[in-house]
Amino acid sequence: MRSAFKWVVCLLLCVVGPAMAGEAPPPESGDVSSPDALLDVEGLSESLTAGRLLEASRRVVDEGIAEYSYTVQVGPGAYDVITVHRVVTELLPGIPRIGQKPVFLVHGDLWGFRGAFLPSVESSAVPREKSFALYLARQGRDVWGVDLRWVHVPATTTDFTFMQNWNLETHLQDVRAGLLLANQVRTLGSSSVTPMPLLGWSRGATIGYALLNAEAKSPANQHLVSAFVPVDMAYVFDKTDAVQSEISRAACDGYTMLSALQQSGVYVEGSGQTVQGLGVLAITAPQAPSPLLMGLTNREAALLAGSATYMLQGVPLFDWYHFTGGLFSGTTPTGLTWTNERFFFDVMRQASPFQSSGEQVETLALWCGSPTQPYNDRLNKVKVPVLYVGAAGGVGELGLATLKQLGTKDKDLFSLIVRRLADSDRARDFGHADLFLASDADQLVWSHIANWLAHH
Repeated sequence: MRSAFKWVVCLLLCVVGPAMAGEAPPPESGDVSSPDALLDVEGLSESLTAGRLLEASRRVVDEGIAEYSYTVQVGPGAYDVITVHRVVTELLPGIPRIGQKPVFLVHGDLWGFRGAFLPSVESSAVPREKSFALYLARQGRDVWGVDLRWVHVPATTTDFTFMQNWNLETHLQDVRAGLLLANQVRTLGSSSVTPMPLLGWSRGATIGYALLNAEAKSPANQHLVSAFVPVDMAYVFDKTDAVQSEISRAACDGYTMLSALQQSGVYVEGSGQTVQGLGVLAITAPQAPSPLLMGLTNREAALLAGSATYMLQGVPLFDWYHFTGGLFSGTTPTGLTWTNERFFFDVMRQASPFQSSGEQVETLALWCGSPTQPYNDRLNKVKVPVLYVGAAGGVGELGLATLKQLGTKDKDLFSLIVRRLADSDRARDFGHADLFLASDADQLVWSHIANWLAHH
């Protein structure tokens, strides 16, 4: 895989790079690419087996900061495609500043890289800089990330048999491919590997743990991850703890249900379409009756999805879990506490319509404690420094149990749990998505992550 990706990156640098560097600065945010150069790259890379460049683009996302996107075919199927993103300050248009320390971001469910880490670019409700990737770039980070292959599946799709074998292994290999590409762009096509920190939010943290477990089986000089920031996710549970044991039993029930659906031919999870619809209706017809949640207006329905997410989950494991802390009149949501309401609706609109169910089934198996999963058999050999970040209204401190399974020394294990209310009010506390969307997330969360990364 490494050799083929080296050639992809060389083509990016030698053909696409010069075309981008010669462009004049665009007047506003927008895609910029060189079609002729891209066609040449596509023709030259036809014989590659690990990846073939399909498209490369550049757009300005904030003053002095550009996003480079590289869409790569990583398998034989029409949707075996990932996009690797780079958000970086530029010396000149098309010329990223060199010498900036890298970090690689992996999104979770519902949203791809842009929806998870660049959502303010598509919203006028908050300042443009209120996106995690932009914040890190402003801090001098060379920010990389990936769109997992389900992000590219269009809303018009009706046959999902191509998702049958998509699972955690599929996605960790795609993240690995993205890390390799990032490495080789940064090192001008060199075959040498320089590990970089990895941050995974939600399901992205699960994929990150699975990748670290896989890397523990290979020589150290082949490792791509130097440090890990899992954000608000549990990988395994401590069954000696009463609460975690109960959650584990519920996960077993969820696994039984979802695996049966998978075996019957259901390979897709379509919550993204619902989330999109809720966001659009909340913006376009906020006071109209919701066609999705009876008895509520469109605005109230979208607020409920954000502030009482556990009520709408097919497999509710945490009876307090929510994206955004909310305000209520009785059981009716009236607003959001920490995140700008319109911004949240704009983020909902950015959800991807479909997601593969395989990684969800396997995550439930891990939570259940299945010994047949190949993703946790070497956790005690994982040695990288880890910063766990949790939200009291999300997975919170339940994610700490995984850290005890790692081989990382105690002095290299760190945690940050954002809690703003009493334990008894957990259902309204700082939520899973507040970590990236809250108005003060940059001060409350991002600054701590940036400071930790500066030392790792």
